[in-house]
Amino acid sequence: MTANREKSLRQVLPHVSRETLEDLFAFEELFRKWSKAINLASPSTLDHLWERHVLDSAQLYRLAPHEKRWLDLGSGGGFPGVVLAILMKASVESRIHLVESNSKKSAFLRTALGLTSAPGTVHAARIDAVWDKIPVPNIVTARALASLKELFGLAEPWLTAGATALFQKGRDYRREIDETRDGWVFDLVEHESAVDRDSVILQISNLRRL
Repeated sequence: MTANREKSLRQVLPHVSRETLEDLFAFEELFRKWSKAINLASPSTLDHLWERHVLDSAQLYRLAPHEKRWLDLGSGGGFPGVVLAILMKASVESRIHLVESNSKKSAFLRTALGLTSAPGTVHAARIDAVWDKIPVPNIVTARALASLKELFGLAEPWLTAGATALFQKGRDYRREIDETRDGWVFDLVEHESAVDRDSVILQISNLRRL
């Protein structure tokens, strides 16, 4: 089982260290333990936790491996925020800010970062409450949080100041893109998901209101 997980991760990120693998395994174990007490993810996905959540989160890192300032909105159970924090441990001066308003989930995120000594900071607050508290990052991520149009509103202070978004979306992503066209202009690159053929990663930059 461990060998299969390692192989699948190396297909997404070929140069992952043994230490990083061990940290990801430890995070996965912690996630399963906490999931028995609080709702960190849909129970139906727990049997495929590594593929559905860990690998899906890890693939973001290969799109911007040299960026050092990250921000994850609505971090929930740590996907992708904690996974990204673990992956960036080896990168000097890298850090990710995780924003999660649910107090129990925020406690889990702090525990996970502490367990793995990953470079992350948890903000237990609404996203609009930290607009002026988190400096403009290089990359903003969000997974299963809101529609693309809503995400633009939530991330506007950072994206209009120069940050790039990596937003993961499902098969209905083209409709979500169309829904933004009456209020926003932006540059868009669509990346195919490395783990789910029905999903994409939308790379969005130069966001502006019309």
